[in-house]
Amino acid sequence: MTNEDFQQLVGTYQKLVFTVCYQLVQDYQEAQNLTQETFLSAYQHIDRCQVAYLKPWLARIAANKAKDYLKSAYIRRVQLSEDIDVDIGSSKASRGGGPSPDDIFLEKEEIRQVTDLIYQLKEPYLKVSVLYFLQEKSTTEIAEQLNRPVKTVKTQLYRAKNILKDALKKSIQEEGV
Repeated sequence: MTNEDFQQLVGTYQKLVFTVCYQLVQDYQEAQNLTQETFLSAYQHIDRCQVAYLKPWLARIAANKAKDYLKSAYIRRVQLSEDIDVDIGSSKASRGGGPSPDDIFLEKEEIRQVTDLIYQLKEPYLKVSVLYFLQEKSTTEIAEQLNRPVKTVKTQLYRAKNILKDALKKSIQEEGV
C-alpha cells in the first residue's frame, strides 16, 4: 500500500475510528491519541487485512486500543491505591494486625479476574459496567454521560451484575474441578 493509498484510507475512516474510541473512553484528547495509535497499528499490519474488510478491521483495532487504554488506566489507579493500602498494612503488620502477603496477592488476583470479566461483557453492559465498577461513577453520572435514562442505567447495571455473578460462579467451579 502506498502512502497516498494509506492517506486516503485515513481520510475515509478517521471519523469512524475516532467515534469508536471516543464512545469507549469518553475523553476527546485520549480518543484522538487512540485514533492515531489505531492507524499506526493498521499501517504496520495492513498486509494482514483484505481490502473488503478494512472498515470492520479498523473498528476492531480501535475498540481494542480503547479497551487496552481503559484497562491500563484502571490498573494504574488500582495499583496506586493498593500501594497506599499495602504501606498502611505493612505498618499494621509489624504490629501484628495487617494483611499477609498472601492476602494481598489474592486480593489483587480477584480484582484482576473481575476486571477481565467486566471487559468481556457485551454492550449495553460493557460501557455501563466500566463507568460504574472501574471508574466509580454514580448511576446519575453514567446516565448523563451516556445520554440514557437513570432507570435504564440501573436496569443495565442490575443485569450486568447478574452476568458477572454467574461468570464468577462458573470460574470458581472450573478452578475447583
